[in-house]
Amino acid sequence: MTTLQKILKDKISRVSFIILIFIYLFITFCDFIAPYNPNIRDPKASYMPPSKIYFSEGGRISLPFIYKTSYTFDENTFTKKIVEDKSTKCFINLFTQGDEYNFFGIIHSNLHLFGTNDQKLYLFGTDRNGRDIFSRILYGGRPSLTIGFIGLLIVFPLGLLYGGIAGYFGGAIDNLMMRVAEAFMSLPYFYLIVVLASILPANISNSQRFLLITVILSFVSWAGLSRVIRGQVLSIKEEEYVQAAKAIGINDLKIIIKHVIPQTASYIIIAATLSVPGFIIGESALSFLGLGITQPDPSWGNILAEGKELSNMLVRPWILFLPAFCIFISVLCFNLVGDKLRDILDPRG
Repeated sequence: MTTLQKILKDKISRVSFIILIFIYLFITFCDFIAPYNPNIRDPKASYMPPSKIYFSEGGRISLPFIYKTSYTFDENTFTKKIVEDKSTKCFINLFTQGDEYNFFGIIHSNLHLFGTNDQKLYLFGTDRNGRDIFSRILYGGRPSLTIGFIGLLIVFPLGLLYGGIAGYFGGAIDNLMMRVAEAFMSLPYFYLIVVLASILPANISNSQRFLLITVILSFVSWAGLSRVIRGQVLSIKEEEYVQAAKAIGINDLKIIIKHVIPQTASYIIIAATLSVPGFIIGESALSFLGLGITQPDPSWGNILAEGKELSNMLVRPWILFLPAFCIFISVLCFNLVGDKLRDILDPRG
């Protein structure tokens, strides 16, 4: 039975794995799935509540629709009171024309998965600037969920090579390299990230900021991995095949890369899966504090930041809870899959 089959055999890890697949499919095709451009503002639609969708009329099942709406402002609750025009139905159609987009910067299209013709459909309501929150959450998942995998491309080569060299050579080299790693590990992780992020230039684009945040999060994450890899390499280097490679004169670096580090593959897979949630939380926290992805570009952290305002928490709680739930469910699913991987690949761990 393969590792994937073992994951899918367990009910909890199977559900978590399927949820993650759907989440990544949604953010990959968010240009098509999201009904609107996430950055287009509509001041007249500021803080609209989620649209009420109907599936029946007069006791008969119908295609999903919403009523044409207008609104008045309630001075007592400081909220918009929605007035539905029961005489005008707006059906929710599949594959509708809408805002234009470039899929992966290559395919130009204006086709969207669903939408309405005469009345805007706000599944999750709108924010202060009248932007559709459902669209912003889909687009905001891209930086929040891809940062983990990009970060792994930096953390793991550095941590594996550093720990591999320390464990392989041992002695004074090992002592010196581990003291450096321990110095990094002793630094206050979150505060260091905040300090480094706060000194980023204010005039850089969000794409540049995203890459620099990835580097910052990676910069403070490699030491723990290298320490574990070093411990494994200390044992692996005594194996006969490693000693044989030394005896025939193979270069030490080649032995480390080709013969030693591959033997840590099980741990690497487990650590990679369990490291992604840290990157998701790190990026979301920085964006929440205004040090990460900044407006108008969406990320789960900066959507969450708007929801933390007291008036929104009391009157429009969905602005806070929806991005928070996305972060929570993504991190939870990664941890559940990672725990199952650890049980499968390292049952003694």
